Amino acid sequence: MRLSPLPALLGAAVLAIATPAIAQRPTLSKNVLQYVAIDTPTVVLAHVRVIDGTGAPPREDQTIVVRDGRIASIGDASTIEAPEGAQTIDETGKTVIPGLVMMHEHLYYPTGPGVYGNLEESFTRLYLAGGVTSMRTAGNSNGYGEINIAKEIQHGDKPGPWMDATAPYLQGPGLGITQMYELKDAADAQRMTSFWADAGATSFKAYMNITRAELGAAVKETHKRGLKITGHLCSVTYREAAALGIDDLEHGFFVATDFVPDKKPDVCPGQNVGMKAVAAVDTNSAEFKSLVADLIAHHVALTSTLTVFETFTPGTPMPPGQDVLDPTLQKQFEQFHDAVQKRTESMYVGLFAKERAMERQFAHAGGLLIAGTDPTGAGGVIPGYSDQRQVELLVGSGFTPLEAIRICTLNGATYLGKADRFGSIAAGKQADLVVSNGNPAATISDIRTVEMVFKQGAGYDPAKLIESV
Repeated sequence: MRLSPLPALLGAAVLAIATPAIAQRPTLSKNVLQYVAIDTPTVVLAHVRVIDGTGAPPREDQTIVVRDGRIASIGDASTIEAPEGAQTIDETGKTVIPGLVMMHEHLYYPTGPGVYGNLEESFTRLYLAGGVTSMRTAGNSNGYGEINIAKEIQHGDKPGPWMDATAPYLQGPGLGITQMYELKDAADAQRMTSFWADAGATSFKAYMNITRAELGAAVKETHKRGLKITGHLCSVTYREAAALGIDDLEHGFFVATDFVPDKKPDVCPGQNVGMKAVAAVDTNSAEFKSLVADLIAHHVALTSTLTVFETFTPGTPMPPGQDVLDPTLQKQFEQFHDAVQKRTESMYVGLFAKERAMERQFAHAGGLLIAGTDPTGAGGVIPGYSDQRQVELLVGSGFTPLEAIRICTLNGATYLGKADRFGSIAAGKQADLVVSNGNPAATISDIRTVEMVFKQGAGYDPAKLIESV
């Protein structure tokens, strides 16, 4: 199956091991080893093209030596000899990129209106098969299940990416999703944040109907514990959230309510109202440029999630990976997609193009743009497949392939504070690598041709992972 699936390196020199704080690779259980094709202490990837994740040009005919889960050395193939006892793989014509670091993922999927089924076992494998080696879940509808599977993956008991496991949503009354707790006040927000941090959550997410007081309390408690908080907001504007100290905002500018006329404090005017206001914004206006500057000044990152909004936009292709869905869900989404394509009028056509321009403007102004996929909405956004599609969509937005790869690798690691461990290819870093059959720097769709995914030096077979779900 064709799943498929930056300036840091010094000339042709072999780079010696640096010493960042990298976790030791755990002993992998039999359950995990059944998906592993390469598991030798020292592996040599010879004659490979390297896209290192920093935005630097590809380096041709390189050799990467992986030892004990780390990148031991990297350099021109002519200068590196394979260590004794190493397993050497000739990768001529292949490309290695860093493992994807995706920042708006979920372990659940829509199974009906307002209902989400939890699919931890399948989704973690699909993410890994698509080249995602690290991810933030950005919203939890299963409480302890998500936190526990993150621990099991970290301990080597189950296959999947390293996970920044988000607590259940911080959400006020009004949305009507029965799988979410509704906050009562700021004290309740502080209590809930404290409870889930003690339970093992490593990230938090504020949702649409939270108040400024509740968000402020959650931000304070999160930061007190050295953790971060993001938000898919509506009742609170982006400027207000930035002033309160939020770390990240989800869905780019799609859901910003800063441009809604007569926006009432702590009241969500409705997601469509906010989107229509965004669609009418002039990206060259002082108003928009001022918001961008304010977010950057407050060190607020933005998460691009073009994949989920593509499913609502007429004129877009069927998303990849539909064949892994249960037949009922597959038919359900096909019907939805057909209906979207038949629409003669849709605000999403102009809005989708506007959002892409806004994200590009934010990034080029110096903002930290990260990326994820958000497998929610009406469905069709399939883990792994959609992560590759997100990279393609960023290129379609006007980023170069190398910029798009950086957004989906090193930028995510930078936000997580783990760029010394993963997110780019350099000696001393964790051996989280994706081997593709092609050259994504020239043809971004080659990012789909994933042949092997290395996580901490263990080489996983994507076909086996996909088959297992």
